[in-house]
Amino acid sequence: MTAESQQAAGGAPSAATAAAETAHYGHGHHSDGRLKLAVGAIGVVFGDIGTSPLYAFRETFAGHHRIEADPLHIYGVLSLVFWSMMLVVTFKYVLTIMKADNKGEGGSLALLALISRSSGEKRWTWPIILLGVFATALFYGDSMITPAMSVLSATEGLEYVNKGFEPYIVPIALAILIGLFAIQARGTAKVGMLFGPIMLAYFTMLAILGLIHIVGNPGIIFETLNPLNALRFFYLDGFTAFIALGAVVLAVTGAEALYADMGHFGRGPIGLSWLVFVLPALMLNYMGQGAMVLAGEVAPTEQLIQDPFFQMMPEAWQIPVVLLALAATIIASQAVISGAFSLTQQAIQLGFMPRLRVEHTSASAAGQIYIPMVNWGLMVMVIILVLFFGSSSNLAAAYGIAVTGAMFIDTCLLSVVLFTLWKWPAWKALPILAVFFIVDIAYFGANLIKVPDGGWVPLAIGLTIFTLLTTWSRGRKLMQQEMAEGAMPIPVFVKSAANSATRVPGTAVFMTSSSDGVPHALLHNLKHNKVLHARIILLTIKIADVPFVPEEKFCLLEDLGQGFHRLVLNYGFMQPIDVPEALTRVTSCGGEFKMLETSFFLSRQTLIAASKPGMPIWREKLFAWMLRNSESAMEYFRLPTNRVVELGSQVAI
Repeated sequence: MTAESQQAAGGAPSAATAAAETAHYGHGHHSDGRLKLAVGAIGVVFGDIGTSPLYAFRETFAGHHRIEADPLHIYGVLSLVFWSMMLVVTFKYVLTIMKADNKGEGGSLALLALISRSSGEKRWTWPIILLGVFATALFYGDSMITPAMSVLSATEGLEYVNKGFEPYIVPIALAILIGLFAIQARGTAKVGMLFGPIMLAYFTMLAILGLIHIVGNPGIIFETLNPLNALRFFYLDGFTAFIALGAVVLAVTGAEALYADMGHFGRGPIGLSWLVFVLPALMLNYMGQGAMVLAGEVAPTEQLIQDPFFQMMPEAWQIPVVLLALAATIIASQAVISGAFSLTQQAIQLGFMPRLRVEHTSASAAGQIYIPMVNWGLMVMVIILVLFFGSSSNLAAAYGIAVTGAMFIDTCLLSVVLFTLWKWPAWKALPILAVFFIVDIAYFGANLIKVPDGGWVPLAIGLTIFTLLTTWSRGRKLMQQEMAEGAMPIPVFVKSAANSATRVPGTAVFMTSSSDGVPHALLHNLKHNKVLHARIILLTIKIADVPFVPEEKFCLLEDLGQGFHRLVLNYGFMQPIDVPEALTRVTSCGGEFKMLETSFFLSRQTLIAASKPGMPIWREKLFAWMLRNSESAMEYFRLPTNRVVELGSQVAI
């Protein structure tokens, strides 16, 4: 979909065009050394999963469904944690799903675009689209809960430094979170330089704390790696083990971030840092927590299990550990917030969301963006969640539903990739998919038990955002169809208008969505002003199904005669759109473009809700509200404010 339909529907182009010609487009990976990228990945990609030891083990035993902390259950839970990490993170994401990259980019929307591009004439079937969109909606729920959960859990560690902090835990957490969202507009490039070293120190601290307690019980390593302990847990205490899965999954929250952030670091560096450093550090800490509780030397078991992470640290380490944990949770929150910005940009470009103001905070890194509406919306929701739940233990009941739902959807999309894109035979694909589906369904089912205790929150958020995204997508298609009906063919218009209308000096750029019809703005301009400019550009902006479009494929030009030209600009769904900058690179279109002599004509449609087949009235009114509040095309395409003319019309759908 193209530019005029963006003005018509207030959004950016869809990815439904240029599939064949963009199949080989490249991506934007940088060529830094693998080790440097691996260290960078530790600082950004693993923040979410890295903060899980603060609460995952605790919630399994002392959460809403308490489990006795005896050797059977502790060994069973540790075995479940280890094999969950191996099956979900290592085998599913690192070794399988991350191979399904869209020219280096990952994430549910990038995977949808990959499926679309690779399927040729077969367009996305509606179940696949709905799955991908719902995964996107769930991610927004996760990006609200993760900062609240992680920062609150780390701030609660201040109680172990001084009991006097207890009444101020929530205010301190809120102050940190508000400060975090407030600095987003400044960009994260400078702060991001500190992420790697801080997270390296944090994971090293996790490993050392674990080793301190493992030394007294080295046999716990064998018990953890032994899958029979997990099976014995289910055999002897089936329903309790199933309930435990709802908390054990907290240990792998953030696994989906490995795939979503693949475009920044690459599959190799992420896999290297996970297998060599992050996974061992996490497991050493979990085993250390288990060994400490079993030993019961520091305090009685009932007291230890209430907060094993902060009770495993030596007294002299309390302040450094709490501060380092707090820094790690801020970094984890930053990664999720940045991920929400990136996902929103993709959704806008691919046509699932209305235009929003996107600010680029770095002149050199295209991925460094800031979206004010998303930032402040997330902040408000995070504050509400902290105040509503009040503690990380209460929030844990809401945590997990969104993550397990997104993981299940990733497996569904993976099945399409295995059979449709990679053409795997059934004997090879089905066993792998069966394992992944069994694990995902088990985790999602266990988390459904937590719905009454707070699990309804991410589901409600996800369903609300899903309704908004699908309403926008459907409404935009109906509006485009309405606008396309009865459109005059361009060749006919060029021949008739060129001979009858008065030509005036200068250049007029009209945004158009189709090569078959005349832009509405052009028709309105001729009708009211009775003139045509000497040079008329019918500009089409297409968003390809790939992240980045190479320079040689960026611009397509066609001379239509009589001073009319068709110009097509191809962008990837990760690339910012800047029309004036793009026009400076076009010289074979009747001379160079001078902005002081160029006028941009945009169509602005006003939607009229009508009882036509297509969408219920309430959704039409919702779409109209989204249309009114979307970013103007002038700002979205970075057009010079004093050179833009908007011509409006009414459209009924």
